[in-house]
Amino acid sequence: MSYDLVVIGTGPGGYVCAIRAAQLGMKVAVVEKRATHGGTCLNVGCIPSKALLHASELYEEAGHGFADMGINVAPSLDLGKMLGFKDEGIKGNVDGVAYLLKKNKIDPFHGVGKILSASQVQVTSGAGETQVLETKNVVIATGSDVARLPGIEIDEKTVVSSTGALELPTVPKKLLVIGAGVIGLELGSVWRRLGSEVLVVEFLDRIIPGMDGEVAKQFQRVLEKQGMSFKLGSKVTAVARSANGRTVTIEPVAGGDAETVEADVVLVCIGRVPYTEGLGLEEAGVQMDDRKRVAVDEHLQTSVPGIYAIGDVIAGPMLAHKAEDEGIAIAERLAGQAGHVNYDVIPNVIYTSPEVASVGKTEEELKDAGVCYTVGKFPFTANGRAKVNRTTDGFVKVLADAATDRVLGVHMVGPHVGELIAEAAVIMEFGGSAEDLARTCHAHPTLTEAVKEAALAVDKRAIHM
Repeated sequence: MSYDLVVIGTGPGGYVCAIRAAQLGMKVAVVEKRATHGGTCLNVGCIPSKALLHASELYEEAGHGFADMGINVAPSLDLGKMLGFKDEGIKGNVDGVAYLLKKNKIDPFHGVGKILSASQVQVTSGAGETQVLETKNVVIATGSDVARLPGIEIDEKTVVSSTGALELPTVPKKLLVIGAGVIGLELGSVWRRLGSEVLVVEFLDRIIPGMDGEVAKQFQRVLEKQGMSFKLGSKVTAVARSANGRTVTIEPVAGGDAETVEADVVLVCIGRVPYTEGLGLEEAGVQMDDRKRVAVDEHLQTSVPGIYAIGDVIAGPMLAHKAEDEGIAIAERLAGQAGHVNYDVIPNVIYTSPEVASVGKTEEELKDAGVCYTVGKFPFTANGRAKVNRTTDGFVKVLADAATDRVLGVHMVGPHVGELIAEAAVIMEFGGSAEDLARTCHAHPTLTEAVKEAALAVDKRAIHM
C-alpha cells in the first residue's frame, strides 16, 4: 500500500504528527517497535514517573502533613499496589493513543523501521518478517535512549536507568543518583518520599543545568531541607558489586581524594542520546551532526528531500511537547500550510514537590547576550493561597526587556508551577509585556496571583510585598 506519510515512532511527536496529517487528508502509516504506542514518554518515562510522583507525594503528605490539618491517619505503603496504580495509568494512556490512531484511519505497523529511501520504509516484525511501505514522505520520530556511563553496566536491578527505577520491587535503603538533572531529581524524590536515603552526585557545581541559576539554588535548598543530599562537582569513577548492593567510588572533578559510598541501588541519569540505530540513515544519505543527532533545516527536513525528523533525534530540548509542535508543523507544511515552531517559547517543567518551571531566557543567557533587562520577583510566602495550603517554598521571577517591557523569560519554583507556566508561555507567544501580565485580572485567592505580583514587581509596584 502507498502512503502520503510514514512516521517511524509513535511517541508524542510521532503519533501527534500522524494524527495531524490524517486530519489534513493524508493517508498515513506509523511504524512502532514496541507492542504499545506512546514511546518512552507514555510507557517508561513522563507518564509512569508522574503517577509515582503523585502517589508518593500523597503518601508523604498523609504521613507528615495531614495531622497538622486535623486529619489523623497512619499510612502504610503497599509498593506493589502503587506500582499497579502506575501501570494502570500507562495502559489508559497507550490504549488512548491506539484508539486515536484507529479513529483517524492511520495504519499501524509493529516492528523495526528502516529507511530504504525517501519513498520506501522497510518494517521488520518481531518474527523477522519484512514488508516495504511505499510513501511520499517520511518522518523520523524515534526519540532517545538512556545515556550510559563508560564502564558501568546497567542491569536494571542494582544499577538502574530511569526505566528500572520505575519498577524497583522494594524501597532501597540507600539510593545513589548519578546526575542532578530533571529525571534524576524526579525519581530520586519519589524514592526519598517512600523511605530511601538519597544521595545525588553531579559532575557540575550546580543542579538542573540549563535552568535559571537563582531557581536552581533555592530548589537545592528545598530538596536538602526535605532530606536529599548532594555531592556537586563530583564524578562517579566506579560502581562495584558489594554484599548489600553496590560500592560507588566518587572523585572531585577538580582533583582530590576519592571516597567510596555504599548504596543498595544506583540510578544512572546522565541524560539521553538520540535513538537512530538500525534506521539506515547513513545508507539513505541522511546526514548527522557532531552529536549524532539527525541534521535538519529550518523546515525540519533532513539532507534527503522528503525525509524529515522531529523530537529527541534532532537538536533542541528533549521535551515531548517540543516534539509534538514539530510534528504538527511538518504535517501542516506537507499540506501546504505554514506550520511553525517558536523555539523561544518552549516551557520546561520538573515535576518534583515543589515543582520547577521555566520558559524563555534565563538571567545568565540574557547577561551573556548583553541584553538589558528588568527583574520582578514574588515569593510564595506572600501568596494567600500558598499560605493556607502550607506550600510557601519558592518564588516567581519575570524577566522583561528594559526598553520595551516585553517578557523575555519567566522562572518559577513552587506549588503547581508546572501549570502556572502556561500563562507565561501564552503572554510570550503573543509578544506581551510585563505590564500586560500585571494588568490582567487574576482570581483571588489563587497561586496565579504570584505571577501577577512578579509582573508588578518588574515596575517595582508589587502590592503584597
